[in-house]
Formats: sequence, structure tokens, C-alpha cells
Amino acid sequence: MIVSAPFARSQSRASAPALLLRAITFQLCFAAGVLVAADSDRAANSVILDETAVKNLNLTTAEVEESDFEETIFALGRIKVAPGRRAVISSRVPGRALSVSAHIDTRIEKGAEAVLLESRQPGEPPPTVRLLAPMTGHVSAVKVAPGQPVSAEDSLIEIFDLSAVHAVAAVPEHLASRVQIGQTGRIRAAGYPGRDFGGNIEHLGTEADAEAGTIEAAFHVDNPDEVLRPGMRAEFSIVTGKREAVMSVPREAVQGDGTQRFVYVADYELKNTFIKTPVVIGAQNDRLIEITSGLLPGDQVVTRGAYALVFAGKGSVSLKEALDAAHGHPHAVDGSELIAAEQAKGAGGTGSAQAGSPFDFTPLAMFFAATTALMLGLLVALGIAVRKRPTR
Repeated sequence: MIVSAPFARSQSRASAPALLLRAITFQLCFAAGVLVAADSDRAANSVILDETAVKNLNLTTAEVEESDFEETIFALGRIKVAPGRRAVISSRVPGRALSVSAHIDTRIEKGAEAVLLESRQPGEPPPTVRLLAPMTGHVSAVKVAPGQPVSAEDSLIEIFDLSAVHAVAAVPEHLASRVQIGQTGRIRAAGYPGRDFGGNIEHLGTEADAEAGTIEAAFHVDNPDEVLRPGMRAEFSIVTGKREAVMSVPREAVQGDGTQRFVYVADYELKNTFIKTPVVIGAQNDRLIEITSGLLPGDQVVTRGAYALVFAGKGSVSLKEALDAAHGHPHAVDGSELIAAEQAKGAGGTGSAQAGSPFDFTPLAMFFAATTALMLGLLVALGIAVRKRPTR
């Protein structure tokens, strides 16, 4: 069959709008499928609570933001007396203790009498010697009692000044290259789990512990209220670097195991609704976890109480009830919008929707309206262009 050139060109011009229509229709169907799937996922992963449940779980949220992220290493250690803050009371002359005024675990002021000593030097009565506290602090040891013989070699009283202490971390040898004098750290004592004590590395150990495979890093820590005591166990987060503009969330916000991590994001529309949102995590420190995918700045994630939400199931309120209250008109059980006839049927067959505004569009309806208008405009423009094209 022989087709004339003008007819072929006409068929080509006629097929162009059809091809464009097919392409746009395909894109619309694909986008609609994505939106429907997203709505379905939202319903399946929503935990909706009433006010009582929120109060009982004591939920708090934090805003996702980009900020400086500290890279840290973790170590264990103990609190020790700082150099120069330990004193010993002894006698230069032998004798016998007449009285002991210092008592263990009590505070003593500099210059206060600690021990009254009877000297062995001749005299009637024998001369006495007052042994005074050389510094203000806490009495950590009393090794003398009234009537006890005393020699010049004896250590009678020990005093610790606890206004500042050393927190000594045992840093694993393979991390030693990342530790330097002057670096800051956060120290937590087991007796005060909600409190961080700041300090700087004052010195590094000259020798490594061959058995434990660690090296000592000592922090000078101010201790004005004297709550840190020698011998206490401590945990250390040593800051070794910092990165800018890193998206992160508090550690307690991230739930799940090593293969599936997720957070609960407060719904922007429904009150007391939290969406289980998968995330991909990056680096971690003692406070924050880096989020590389899954969240946007401004999202509100649940921090305290996030673990409890894992076991809250679907919550105490259904998605339909929450959306009905938020929008002012009925919804389907899965949370989707009802058409006017379905709303009227649900309201008792009055034939009209009794709640909500006629302009209260869902995101899906707005998407279809906008893309339909765009498609119509493109088709009209293309038709005009094809008609104006000169024939050969």
C-alpha cells in the first residue's frame, strides 16, 4: 500500500498529542500509585494516642536539625585524688597521743588541731605538741588513737582536698593515636547518671597497662560540690573531632536492631499521632546519632518514651477517629477520604455531606487537579503548534 507524503505527515502530527497523552497518563498513574502506597504506609505505621496515654508514657519530642556533630571515643576509668591535693599529718618527735580531734570522713579546716601529742622529752608534766591540719579537706584516714605510742615515721592522719579531682580513663591502645593532651571530655559517674562533668586531658600515661591493653588519660575535673569521690567508677566520652551541618537526633529517639532502625515522627496534622519512620544512621556519639536518610530538618521525633511506643500497637485511638476530629468530616476505616455520597450515606442518607468544607481537598485530590490542568494546557498548546506548522 502506498501512502502519500502529506498523509504521512498528517498522521505524524496527529500521533504526537496521543504520545504525549500516553506519557503523561503513565506518569499520573505512577505518581498516584506512589501516593496511595504512601497513605497506606502512613496508616499502617501510625500510633495514635489519647491525652491520657501521652501523659502516662511521658512522651517528649525534639526537632531534627543540622548542627555540629562531635566525634568521640568511649572509655572506662575511675576517679582519683588530684596531684598536690593529698596531705599527711605526722609528728617530728616521738611521743604518745593524748587526744585525736580528726574523725574519718569528716571535713577539717586548715590550721585546726588534729592530734594532741605528749612528747617523750623530759619535763613535769612532759611537753605537748599540737599537730595541725596543713590543708582544708576531708579526713580520709585516721591511724592513731588516744594513748597510742607515736614515732616520727608514722602517718597519723590523711586529708584529701576534693575541690578538684582527676578522672583517669583507660583508653584502649588501638585508639591511643586519637587522644591528645588538651582534648575535652564528658565524664559520668555511676552515682550521678543524669549529670555530665566536663574536663580536659591533663596528661597521658608514660607506660601502657600491658595486661589490660590500655593507656591512661587523666582529666582535671573541677568538683566544687565535692560529689566526685576517689575510687568511683566513671564513663568517658572523649571528643576527638567535630563536623559541621550534620543532621542528627538524640540517641534515645532511634529504635530497632542493627538491620532495621526507625524513629517515631510526630504527625504534622494529627495531634498525638506518631509515624514509625525508617531511617539510615551514620556515626554515633554519647548524645546523638547521625541520620543520613529518612528525615527532614524540622521533623519532630519522639525522644523520651520512644521505646514504649514500640509496644503501644496502634494506640488508643483509631486513624479514622483522629482524621474525623481533625478534618471535621467522616473518613474511611483506613483513613482515606470518602466521596460525598458515602459521607451522606454514613450520616443517615440525607444525600449531602454535612461536615467539612467543599474546598477541603486532600493532598491526593490536589495532586490530580493540578496535573490534570497541566496536561490539558500542554495538549492545547501542542495542538495549536501542530496546526501552525507549515506543510511540505
